[in-house]
Amino acid sequence: TLGVTRAFVAEITATRQRTVYIALLTAVQYGGFTVTPLFGALIMHVFQEKRYEFGFLIFDQYSAAAYFMSLLSACTLAVLITKFQNRIRTKPNKKKKSSRTAERDEIADRTMFMGITVYDAALLGCMLLNVSTKGSIGSFETLGISFAESHFNLEPETAGFIVSVNGMIGVIALLSMSQLGKYFTDIQMIVGGISVCALGIIGFSTLQSFEDGADNATWKYFVGIFMIYGIGYPIGHTAVIGLFSKIVGRRAQGTLQGWFASAGSLARILFPIMSGYIAQFDDITTVFKVLFAIL
Repeated sequence: TLGVTRAFVAEITATRQRTVYIALLTAVQYGGFTVTPLFGALIMHVFQEKRYEFGFLIFDQYSAAAYFMSLLSACTLAVLITKFQNRIRTKPNKKKKSSRTAERDEIADRTMFMGITVYDAALLGCMLLNVSTKGSIGSFETLGISFAESHFNLEPETAGFIVSVNGMIGVIALLSMSQLGKYFTDIQMIVGGISVCALGIIGFSTLQSFEDGADNATWKYFVGIFMIYGIGYPIGHTAVIGLFSKIVGRRAQGTLQGWFASAGSLARILFPIMSGYIAQFDDITTVFKVLFAIL
């Protein structure tokens, strides 16, 4: 789904506007997996130690969240079927390449080390950036709540609320990408976003657990989450997506965006598994040091 939606946006937008429109698309997706924990915290609070049965349907603090997500999915599907309109494909007029376009294509086709071209190397670089950012945020999503409990003595509802608030800030940052694009290039936003995210992660590695007698202030957790979810990941990763789409250019967006999304999804599977093993056999703070090194 991610690859298809990004490919669609990339095909219907001009290159100079692509990062902005992909940022709008990412804002919706990012809001989905960062803001919806707010609803999860609310459901946990409302249905805590409560259970309701209506025929074969059972509503408790776990199943109510599943019904809520099923309702959202059904509403989305209904809107797609009734309202969505695909773009009308037209055959473009064949035009002679400009000297600038020809020069750019010549540079892209130059062979580098190991026989790969500049174009392939640029795509590979974006893929690796996608894997590192997606995998790191996936690991933090997996261990974030348990870390909040063990090092800050926070309830899951409170930790989920903090993540959701900073997720909303991240959505605002994504909606402001058009303004950021006036002052920063895609590469500058990538470097800046990933750097802020890495600093937020490594800041947690110096903290001791609550069981060891540490009394870590809640504001430290909020600041770290703000750097990761509010600024670093949304801006840095969205700029990576925009840069990847621009590099692909007029080539087949669907296939490459599919590979791009698949690489990110694979990272979200493998990185949490790796982090789980590290946390089990060593310590959760070691996970943050590894993620910092990767970023």
